[in-house]
Amino acid sequence: MRWLLLSPLLLLPLSTIDSQDTPEPLKAAVEARLTTHLPKLHEAYLDLHRNPELSTRELRTSKKLAETLKKLGYEVTEQVGDEKGGFGVVGVMKTGEGPTLLIRTDMDALPIIEQTGVPYASQVKVRDAAGNEVGVMHACGHDMHMTCWMGTAQVLAELKSRWKGTLIMLAQPAEERGMGAKAMIDAGLFKRFPKPDYCIALHCDGSIAHGKIGYTSGMAMANVDSVDILVKGKGGHGSAPHTAIDPIVLASRIVLDLQTLVSRETDPIDSAVVTVGSFHGGSKHNIIPPEVKLQITVRSFKDSVRKNLLEGIERIAKAAAQGARAPEPVFHIEQGEFTPSLHNDEALSKRAATAAGQWLGEGNVITIPPKMGGEDFSRYGRDGKMPIFMFFLGTVEPARAEESKKTGIPLPSLHSDKYAPVPEPSIQTGVKAMSAIALDLLGAK
Repeated sequence: MRWLLLSPLLLLPLSTIDSQDTPEPLKAAVEARLTTHLPKLHEAYLDLHRNPELSTRELRTSKKLAETLKKLGYEVTEQVGDEKGGFGVVGVMKTGEGPTLLIRTDMDALPIIEQTGVPYASQVKVRDAAGNEVGVMHACGHDMHMTCWMGTAQVLAELKSRWKGTLIMLAQPAEERGMGAKAMIDAGLFKRFPKPDYCIALHCDGSIAHGKIGYTSGMAMANVDSVDILVKGKGGHGSAPHTAIDPIVLASRIVLDLQTLVSRETDPIDSAVVTVGSFHGGSKHNIIPPEVKLQITVRSFKDSVRKNLLEGIERIAKAAAQGARAPEPVFHIEQGEFTPSLHNDEALSKRAATAAGQWLGEGNVITIPPKMGGEDFSRYGRDGKMPIFMFFLGTVEPARAEESKKTGIPLPSLHSDKYAPVPEPSIQTGVKAMSAIALDLLGAK
């Protein structure tokens, strides 16, 4: 099977320069190695972008990352996770007594047909779980995450004589479904491997110029819940609605009533989102269908707000059904895909931002407001009871970012079929920032 063969692009050779013989400052040492490895990292990025894999299907991708770590001298364990996220990769490197640092990347792509127009655009199409043919695209930048992760793994391996401690390089599946982190933790991540003192990660940003990173200290990303509602009615002929119970009208009423959960039931100081992203029902002009399916995404920062939103959705839907003399709706909250809110440890955020700022320039490390997006990186902090920090990597041409600010016209966002990072400068900044933070936490000199 040709697609299982490992691309040599990701098997990056160790530098022939012995780090013990390099008296230059750490920043210069990292920059020199990054300059040397950047062409291969760029090739690796293009390969990952062309060959995306959906959540829980990251076989080829995980093999590539595992082989890369092995080549660099890490002790590698593959297939860490249960049957829903079994492609996790953990690489461990120890250099002596010191702190334990975990650096995480995600691997999965999205079911989107790419429309970026770049010459290396994904042409991959697969069948999803429902049997439908879908395109596959790294529209959330996980290919960039992995490339920066590989570059950082290489830099830290080559400079291992200058830091003391334990480094864990973790490649996680199924982030887009909110399942991967939980699967790896449930599989004994913090018992089978050294317990981290710190966990760090980066994430692409579609509005920040390359050369810059953004971060939020404290609450940074939202709780994310997926709610399915089966709205039941009574089918009938479109010409005789009085003989039926129309679930399309009923579901429409529910969609409108749900908006009051945010506008009238949530404290204006708190953040909340209830979005009906999918409304499916009916098959023909003159048929009243027996049921309609709604899919809803629910976002919040506070757990108390989350609880009120979820209870409110069920209450509103049941009340609407009762008012229409319809059967009670069926609810399903996908517990396996719940993503808890992400809280960047304040002390770690300050330390990491300072370390990155010394290398990138303080004007290139900016604070940004919290996002209503979700990230299951949060679970490493919540479940592992340890400080975590995620920062956002600028990936946009500076002139485009500036023009967007002036005109107010938004750039293609993450999860858009037109989102495409600028590769080489984004890779450079990501590796440099992550290396600066990691070396500081590992006490490098």
